[in-house]
Amino acid sequence: MTRRVGGLLALALTVLAAAVGASIGGGADDDTPAASVTTTTEAAAATTAAPTTTAPPSTTTTTTPPPTLPASPWPALVPGPARAVVTPTGLVLPVVADRGDGTYDVQTPCAVAGVATGTPLSGAHVVLDPGHGGSEPGAVGPNGLREKDVNLAVAQRLATALRAQGAVVVLTRDLDVRMTLSTRGLLGTTLAPLAFVSIHHNADPDGPSGGPGTEVYFQVASEPSRRLAGLMVEEVRAALAPFGVAWTSDAQNGARARIRADDGTDFYGILRRTAGVAAVLSEAAYLSNPPEADLLARPEVQDAEAGAMARAFDRWLRGEEAGAAAFDPNPPSPVPSGGPGGGSGGCVDPPLA
Repeated sequence: MTRRVGGLLALALTVLAAAVGASIGGGADDDTPAASVTTTTEAAAATTAAPTTTAPPSTTTTTTPPPTLPASPWPALVPGPARAVVTPTGLVLPVVADRGDGTYDVQTPCAVAGVATGTPLSGAHVVLDPGHGGSEPGAVGPNGLREKDVNLAVAQRLATALRAQGAVVVLTRDLDVRMTLSTRGLLGTTLAPLAFVSIHHNADPDGPSGGPGTEVYFQVASEPSRRLAGLMVEEVRAALAPFGVAWTSDAQNGARARIRADDGTDFYGILRRTAGVAAVLSEAAYLSNPPEADLLARPEVQDAEAGAMARAFDRWLRGEEAGAAAFDPNPPSPVPSGGPGGGSGGCVDPPLA
């Protein structure tokens, strides 16, 4: 009995061992993969991530350099004493003497002595002179456009363009006021600018023209004035021509000089009074011609004229010369002395304060 029981026990153990082995190892014909047995050491090795190296955060700040702006073509102005003053009413007046108490002896718009307060000006690169003003309207177009108004509009636009180039610009008038040639000219010399431009628009042409009849008058004895006039003619003609209207002009046009028959000096008083400064007088187009008057009333045309003058200044500062076609090939024409406008007769000064 014991032997039989022992044999049965041995047989049972053998069967149990086989069953356990089959459940662990699987059979050769079994499609079920064998169970994986992983030791504790192997598991630790499989789940332990390799150490990583992280760079410390940078403490260096990278700054992008600012863009390099083109150098201004205008030289630096040297500070100096008050040479003009802008009054509280907006007038720009030449200073005759500084009283030292915040007031100045000045020459008024009507060319009489006065006393004013205001913001002092010690100099300028350019003085712009919008022709006419106040009781002197200048030419009047068929559309009612007054020369004094378009002169001022172009001058203000030109001042903006030149200031964008880095220039210090002063206008002889920024208001609709009458100014004598004496006061305009004194501003043009007292502020010691590099250039002076008297801005006008023409009337009474000789006849039709194939393009803008632009005229710019220069000082007969000044080479810088002659060169600036040629560049202005070239640039203004190129800017206005694309507007394509029925243009008019004088037989003689372009950059030219006019002289007085009696003494051979400059015919235009403003060019005589600004001797020593490169001064010109511009007549961009004919206000008396209906299609040109309509053009000059348009802000974009005023912008084009002013932009052309600004480009001429830039070229002038860089020493450029206009082409021969910009110049009137005729010699300076003698003209009898005298002419309307610019005097003090009947002039009434506006308030200085």
